Amino acid sequence: MVASRENRNNPGRIPALGLRVLGLIFISILLMYFDNRNNHLDTVRKSINAAMYPLRVIVDAPARLWGWIGASTTSRGDLELELGRLKSERLLTNARLQKLNALEAENARLRALLEARSKVRDQVRVAEIMAVDANPFDHSLVIDAGTREGVFDGQALVDADGVVGQVIKAGLMTSRAMLISDTDHALPVEVNRNGLRTIVVGTGTIDSLSLPFIVNNADIRVGDLLVTSGLGGAFPSGYPVAVVDSVTRIPQEPYADVTARPSASLGEVREVMLIFSGDAPPVEEGGDE
Repeated sequence: MVASRENRNNPGRIPALGLRVLGLIFISILLMYFDNRNNHLDTVRKSINAAMYPLRVIVDAPARLWGWIGASTTSRGDLELELGRLKSERLLTNARLQKLNALEAENARLRALLEARSKVRDQVRVAEIMAVDANPFDHSLVIDAGTREGVFDGQALVDADGVVGQVIKAGLMTSRAMLISDTDHALPVEVNRNGLRTIVVGTGTIDSLSLPFIVNNADIRVGDLLVTSGLGGAFPSGYPVAVVDSVTRIPQEPYADVTARPSASLGEVREVMLIFSGDAPPVEEGGDE
């Protein structure tokens, strides 16, 4: 009632308000047209954005502060748990890398054995070393093959580089073998260059052998290759045994002081080949060459 009375008392007020609205709409359309055509208001817009930037920072500050507080208040237990997980993953990764390195080395050794087998006329069987005697004065080892696979006492063991030793006790599933470096081991050999025959014996040192029966005037030199002579029947002839690394001729003594280095790496061998020859063939599962 009061509004109706006021409108009746001021009949020109409503038309004036409508004209203002229409005027503002027209001005807005005009500004948008010129701004769209020539970007006349770009400077004004940039000024307004610059003036509003501090306000935006103030509005965004609580959210940033909350995130920083959340990151800073992470518990020590969570950090230790994450650190422990990362350490475990690192150890697992290192273990896998070590296993890969071991597999690569094993593959290399097996490839060398296969290449050696192709050069051997005798029948052979590959066996793996299970244990090595911890006694430094007893150079022996245990292999994972026994009489069930046809292994016999006195059987020769070689690797890709040369003679390793021979079986001294063949069991049903495993066998004990003596290395050529053992002081109780003696092996008939010959100099590959000239056929000079002698005997090489172990010295108790893994990388040294002795030739105690070389006379002073014998034709033997440093670098001569010693191979099995085949005498005695245990070792077939022609297998590398050692390389002469020193010859000392002693005046007024009947024998020279001669030492040799084993062709096989006796301290590093992991797999060996059992040599079958004559009347002792390997069983079928051993794999004939």
